[in-house]
Amino acid sequence: MFLFAEEGGEHVPLVVEYINHYLGKPVYDFEIAYTKPRWDAFFGLFGSNAESMFGPYTPENAIPWYTVMFVIACLLTLVVIYLLKGKLSGDDPSRGQLTLEASYLQISELVEKVIGPHGAKYFPVMATFAILILISNLMGQFPLFMSPTASVNVTFALSLTSFIYYTSVGIRENGLLGYLKHFAGPKLPFLIAIIITPLIFSVELISNLIRPFTLGIRLFANMFADEKIFTEITNLYPPITQFILPLILTLLGTFVAFVQTLVFTLLSMIYISEVSHPPHDEHDYAHETHTPDPAVAHA
Repeated sequence: MFLFAEEGGEHVPLVVEYINHYLGKPVYDFEIAYTKPRWDAFFGLFGSNAESMFGPYTPENAIPWYTVMFVIACLLTLVVIYLLKGKLSGDDPSRGQLTLEASYLQISELVEKVIGPHGAKYFPVMATFAILILISNLMGQFPLFMSPTASVNVTFALSLTSFIYYTSVGIRENGLLGYLKHFAGPKLPFLIAIIITPLIFSVELISNLIRPFTLGIRLFANMFADEKIFTEITNLYPPITQFILPLILTLLGTFVAFVQTLVFTLLSMIYISEVSHPPHDEHDYAHETHTPDPAVAHA
């Protein structure tokens, strides 16, 4: 857990030090009493222990920086949405409301294009991923903060959440056997299927199971590299690197933050599209959801 405590930068943010100063001791006592013995028992099966994997447990690092930063990212997400929403108005919308509406339209349009017309029911989860990951990525561009997505612990948690969600969607909509069936590939003649189908099933199943790893590593690697490059380059040759390069790198970091948010959210949508389907066939679903033109309706 603490192995990646310094990944996102060269120092622990001040807010993390304050939180550990006041809350670190009780959390440390809880970890020593309950968490550490279980981790030691688990890693003991592999000839190791918790400290060799996570680093030493101390009151100063009992609450990791990425945990604090991710909690702050969750709170900031709520605050940003609340501020943008403001006082909703249909006649005179504020700039924040217009920004929020534009974001809603862009995400919902992407959901519909990738998943299909039935994708609206997955919009809340996809929008939550998009906003939360974007704010987490952008936090590293501000003083006193670090991007929680610069820690593999956070990105793996996000990717596992995505994996569990789209797997549950596939099982709920297709049943367990139907969900597993889509790993078997197309129907083949019996004699060919005996040999090819198990091979396709094995490859597709393994490919599906490593998706959380690849999804988490991709986000972590880009955000970690972004923060390390910023730290290393801005310390090369002051004063030029203290004024000019930070501005350029901040713009680049902002671009990377948006791109990685899009990549993570888009891949999650693609995974859902593979296991979900409209409630009926496409024609019936489109007919049921079609709203006739008002002029035609009254004709």
